[in-house]
Amino acid sequence: MNAVTTANATQNAKKEIRENGFSVIEGIYDDSEIQQLLSAIENVDTSGETFRKSANLFAIRQFLKEIPETLPLIFTDKLKHIIKEICGESCFVVKSIFFDKPGESNWFVAYHQDLTISVAKRIETENFGPWTVKQGQFAVQPPLDILEDIFTIRIHLDEANENNGALKVIEKSHSKGIYRPETIDWQKEKEITCNVPKGGIMLMKPLLLHSSGRTTNNARRRVIHIEFSNKKLPGNLQWSEKTVIPC
Repeated sequence: MNAVTTANATQNAKKEIRENGFSVIEGIYDDSEIQQLLSAIENVDTSGETFRKSANLFAIRQFLKEIPETLPLIFTDKLKHIIKEICGESCFVVKSIFFDKPGESNWFVAYHQDLTISVAKRIETENFGPWTVKQGQFAVQPPLDILEDIFTIRIHLDEANENNGALKVIEKSHSKGIYRPETIDWQKEKEITCNVPKGGIMLMKPLLLHSSGRTTNNARRRVIHIEFSNKKLPGNLQWSEKTVIPC
């Protein structure tokens, strides 16, 4: 994808995210770039508490902190252009996770919104709550304006389709505030499967209702999930993974 094509795709994505809550852009990483990323991931020590291993899922929380050598591999000129256009000059990373869903996985995730942020420590703050802790990481639900500001990029290191757990989303649900899955009106809402080719990215708003199904074709699905914001948290609250995007 050349510079002109990337610019056009980014403008289309910006409009789709605003209207529908998500967009897919193909061809951001080539096979060589993906292999470099996978090599860096495969060589890491997985004994720490930020690593989760099971038959159905392998995950690395605080991914960019755990494997900082992936930063220049992820933040290519193409991706930095997309981030700048969609989030602005001042945005930074606030969360990063690597997911590996093996081919034999039966992992299923029901419809939900991403309603929490990761913070460095628990500090009781007005309008922030409830709190949770996962693998030593504090998470809290912030006020709606902070959630509305965040956007997510999912980098696909394998093809994702309806047969190996590609995300399903409820179009436009990101604009409806806190939307409880049990209240979904299937007579009115539109479900879309977000197929993403290897090397492509999916951009989405965390308030978009989304789910993923079980793998039925024994195809692996590896994804790097990165969230961005440009908001400073109130008081002494600090983003736990705040990372400046490399120049």
